[in-house]
Amino acid sequence: ITPVRTSFRYSDEDQGEEGEYPRADPGSISGEQRSLLRAALENDGRRPSDNVIDEQDEPETPIAGPVERRLGDGRSTYRSDSIFTIEPQLASPFGGSYGTTYSSLATRINESSMRHAGRLFRQQQVEGITVPDKEREPLLVKQVEEPDGKIISVVVGQSTLPQTVFNSVNVLIGVGLLALPLAFRYSGWLIGLMFFFCSAWTTSYTAKILAKCLDVDNSLITFADLAYVSFGSKARIATSILFSLELVATCVALVVLFADSLDALIEGWGVVEWKIMCGVILVPLGFLPLRLLSFTSILGILCCFGIVLAVFVDGLIKPQQPGSLREPATTYLFPKHWGTLPLAFGLLMSPWGGHSVFPNIYRDMRHPYKYRKAVNITYVFTYLLDLSMAVAGLLMFGDGVRDEVTSNILLTDGYPQVVSVFIVVCVAIIPLTKIPLNARPIVSTIEIFSGLDTRAVAASGGLLGVSGFNRGLLKLTIRITITIVIVLIAIAIPSFDRIMALLGSVCCFTICIILPLLFHLKLFGSELTKRQKMIDWTLIVVSSVLAIVSTAFACFPKDVLEAA
Repeated sequence: ITPVRTSFRYSDEDQGEEGEYPRADPGSISGEQRSLLRAALENDGRRPSDNVIDEQDEPETPIAGPVERRLGDGRSTYRSDSIFTIEPQLASPFGGSYGTTYSSLATRINESSMRHAGRLFRQQQVEGITVPDKEREPLLVKQVEEPDGKIISVVVGQSTLPQTVFNSVNVLIGVGLLALPLAFRYSGWLIGLMFFFCSAWTTSYTAKILAKCLDVDNSLITFADLAYVSFGSKARIATSILFSLELVATCVALVVLFADSLDALIEGWGVVEWKIMCGVILVPLGFLPLRLLSFTSILGILCCFGIVLAVFVDGLIKPQQPGSLREPATTYLFPKHWGTLPLAFGLLMSPWGGHSVFPNIYRDMRHPYKYRKAVNITYVFTYLLDLSMAVAGLLMFGDGVRDEVTSNILLTDGYPQVVSVFIVVCVAIIPLTKIPLNARPIVSTIEIFSGLDTRAVAASGGLLGVSGFNRGLLKLTIRITITIVIVLIAIAIPSFDRIMALLGSVCCFTICIILPLLFHLKLFGSELTKRQKMIDWTLIVVSSVLAIVSTAFACFPKDVLEAA
């Protein structure tokens, strides 16, 4: 997702912990390796030193990151004899397209007046960038001097190892674990356990590969930055679209989960009505500041742990089938219906969809050399938690396991009512805390590309001169529309397992395995051994085949697949 650059503050040179492991000093990196992003910009005819604002006349503004600078590609440079000294997206309304002016205006206003008006308008546009964003914590940025004398800014990490592990677990732990018992039912014990372990190992490997790719250049911060320097601006756009699809699918799955759980416990309303109710609740939550939404993610993690604990408690309390761990249900070593096996691949990949934010987590580490340890701890913990839910759910319900194992518990007699209510409360809280947080990057991306976000330079100047009130209305419309679209998709695609299977096959295979390995081969192809290249290409080919097959089978009716 196109990142939104937050406000930042500069750190002192000697600030930090004693004995802290230093990042690679950009000033000590060789010229060939030091600025891969700068080379990409220069190849497109734009130097990273080209400023949007004339430093002699305007106040200093935050340095735009790689993606934001990329949005300014192809714009004109400063010319002292033209009003078009200003970037088109920050230009005065007096200016038209390149090399033209409105003739009636140009004949009545002299050149100096037009330039002055342009600067005033530009200052108004930039004010939104220079004002700190109250919704976000400021980034800590350090200025360093390169051998060629250029001053650059690099992000200084602030997260400790425990904080990094917590953030990573927060990314990976989600409602995808509720569909894992169904995934093991589709795949059987042998194939399911083998594939789930392989998916965890492979995504852990690619998570570490991302850090290796980021170390090529200190200006690389996000996943989209890696796509940019590896394959150009089109890759960045494609990556942003893919991230948006992943977030939309996640939000849709959460709405479906909310409706299915409440419909199973409370009679009188249908599933569609509960989905509409969820949308009504989400509309005001979408306007909460990001700093408040971030705190709610902790509540979402606690709810996930609570659901896993409640499932085990119910399974141990009940002495007989269905839904008992003391009397396990009938299960199978191999798939009972081989036609459902491709669906299992997507479902088993869905819990590992966190690579889109791992680059940001790595850059925020105070001790980057501990990243591999953080990834290992995160994956071991997440793997054990997910596996325990999958095993418990399948042993409790066997062939009768539903899309969400929590629905089985709510629809089965013999469990304590208080535990069922606790599960519903947790299931209801998760969507209400995670959907606004997951939808915020989609909102930010649309606002950036449409020019509504004053902290980013838009790709077109169509909204220049629009009043603040109208901009507010447009932002309001975007946020409400996104919520409506999510609810409508949830109504149109009511199957939780199909949504999670598509999420795993389309997004997780691509983002978590294929793209990181392509970045690795592109950036380090000449340095890799034949064995490393063979491993990477094998994983890419196998993942691509599994993604295509799983996506295709997810489009078939379940009755057809179970008859195969």
